[in-house]
Amino acid sequence: MLKVKDLSFRYKKQNILEAISFNVEVGEHFSIIGESGSGKSTLLKLLYGTYDLNEGDIFWKDNEILGPEHNLIIGSEYMKYVSQEFDLMPFITVSENIGAFLSNFYPEEKQERINELLNVVELNKYANIKVKELSGGQKQRVALARAIAKQPEIILLDEPFSHIDNFKKQSLRRSLFKHLKEKNITCIVATHDKDDVLSYSDNMIVLHGAKIMASGAPKELYNNPKGKLIASFFGEFNVINDCIVYAHQLKVVKQSDLKGIVKQSYYKGNYYLIEIDLNGNLVFFDYDETLEKELEICLEIN
Repeated sequence: MLKVKDLSFRYKKQNILEAISFNVEVGEHFSIIGESGSGKSTLLKLLYGTYDLNEGDIFWKDNEILGPEHNLIIGSEYMKYVSQEFDLMPFITVSENIGAFLSNFYPEEKQERINELLNVVELNKYANIKVKELSGGQKQRVALARAIAKQPEIILLDEPFSHIDNFKKQSLRRSLFKHLKEKNITCIVATHDKDDVLSYSDNMIVLHGAKIMASGAPKELYNNPKGKLIASFFGEFNVINDCIVYAHQLKVVKQSDLKGIVKQSYYKGNYYLIEIDLNGNLVFFDYDETLEKELEICLEIN
């Protein structure tokens, strides 16, 4: 497993990460979430050995992960890291990029592997297109395929779908994460997108103020959010009587102590997000149709 114990990292005098500890099992999908600047990307780079730790230890199985003070070349054969800068070879084709580090001694097996990965990242039609002609989202998909080409034991993904449009994002997530599970590749994802987490992660941590604010399975943190930051990651929420209540947990009733005035209805596809004024506070709830402005309604917490 990956073992992180009492990891701390400072940039000049600023604490970026402090006393970070967690374990990730072989084959596990593990997510790191937090606000911009919370240290998500820095933590991935420390796991890869890009920086030297100020304090703490990182082990993958029996191998200690050390920074550039101890290694001429950062990274290890058993680990791959996909950053938000793709580092591809622009003047060769998609297939050539994906197969760049695969052995040429077995050309048939190499081509089979390239074809398999083209399917995973849904780029079959672009196999013979030079990378320089691709969009940013397509380049990100090539980078993902190349990183898993040699089936690393562990892969680190920094906002892996940030450049990919919504037309492809959902199916790509399913395809990529299914492939990693089937190959038993440990996956650690730094993300701001709950859709990278809810359906796929086994466990997650929340970074805030240089420390781990919360950890656990996504379902556990979703159902019992420890603070507004965690609730905001998962969706629209309210604070009512000092309790965090998601928008979908409120329903309209004929009579209750929670009386408010409708201010706005936002169309969300299969439902409307209704905004009401509840004693001077804005509260949001999900409803199956639009409501007239200034209508008085009563709410109840499910």
